[in-house]
Amino acid sequence: MHPGDDATRVVVTGIGVVSPIGIGSEAFWSSLREGRGGIERLQTYHGDSLPTKLAAEVSDFDPLQYLPSQKVLKVMSRDIQLGVAASHMAIVDAGLNRGMLAPERVGVSFGAGRISSRPEELSEAARSHGDWNQDSLELITPMWLLKRLPNMPACHVSIGLDARGPNNTITSRDTSALLALAEGVGVIERGAADCMVVGASASFIHPVDLVKLGLVEMLSQRDDDPANACRPFDAARDGTVLGEGAAAFVIERIDHARARGVNCYAEILGVGAGCDGHRGSDPDQAGEGLVHAITAALAGAGLAPGDLGHINAQAKGAPVEDRVEALALQRVLGERAGAVPVTALKSYFGHFDAGAGAVELAGSLLALRHRFLPATLGFRSPDPGCELDIVSGEGRALENPVALSINRSEFGQSAAVVVRAP
Repeated sequence: MHPGDDATRVVVTGIGVVSPIGIGSEAFWSSLREGRGGIERLQTYHGDSLPTKLAAEVSDFDPLQYLPSQKVLKVMSRDIQLGVAASHMAIVDAGLNRGMLAPERVGVSFGAGRISSRPEELSEAARSHGDWNQDSLELITPMWLLKRLPNMPACHVSIGLDARGPNNTITSRDTSALLALAEGVGVIERGAADCMVVGASASFIHPVDLVKLGLVEMLSQRDDDPANACRPFDAARDGTVLGEGAAAFVIERIDHARARGVNCYAEILGVGAGCDGHRGSDPDQAGEGLVHAITAALAGAGLAPGDLGHINAQAKGAPVEDRVEALALQRVLGERAGAVPVTALKSYFGHFDAGAGAVELAGSLLALRHRFLPATLGFRSPDPGCELDIVSGEGRALENPVALSINRSEFGQSAAVVVRAP
């Protein structure tokens, strides 16, 4: 970042959220402020053989409120619908509309996860012709693939806004949202666009996703207490809870925002990325990518660890990964490890890969605007060796306007962003 050069200073001017704890920024923030989570017993699908009975689902979501016609639903999976809806909200929040800006100066950078195919989309073809010949292929809906391509959220967002500038999709698991943000910042800094729509979306509540992720993720079995099932950093955590959601942001050059006369949520001071390729057998080595990402973001911001007002953690209640993250944060913070407040918002809305990182960032930006840091739900006692100041019980007033939001995949892909509110 270049803090003294308005031509390369980038700010957030719009936020849109679709989450299990609220649709729209106001509803979403209200839940965070009141400590109201969205993890419940799975409602949409039922089955005793599923690896978990818990999920964080988005309820009362009507995609047609944010789409030009019902026709486009034919080529939109739920993941895409969530992302397009969040982007629509962010664009409205930023005071933009189609045709307001030169189309070539507006771009999109969006994160996406794995958009799974549904059995019913392919089952008839599979049953009819086991050798997958031309007859069987003709039983597959021609537009089937358009619902499953990870680049489609970015495509639909750009079509809706007539954004003809740089367009990119990031598929890097949990880090996708922050890396999409970093891409958007880079596009603006090098002068290729004045304004970018960035964000990410994902939905993991279908049985296909529950079963698939249940093979590689430890999922909480705390069916008797859904509200406290996802317990980041807690000594008694037994796994994560899957969910769905999306968040999107309008980012633009600060002089461009001033010329439009719009308010800014925060300035993006620094972004960073790293990878270590370890799942956690050696926690110190496994967290190296996250250490690099945070260090790079702080360096870009020109700040020291002690300058942070709060940290929005990746933690999702995973026994190994939460410990890796805690140790990495302690390495970066050093003697300040117990002095910088840390919150983990997946305790409210669960884990949904690319989309969760975006929703977490929205939580931090709104926390800065309202000068209040939500507590981590389900946190009772710290994991041995965790020396972090985990905000629990009650939220806290925020005085320091600087925040760090981080994400890390189970394979060590890591990303970090430092933001500062006005």
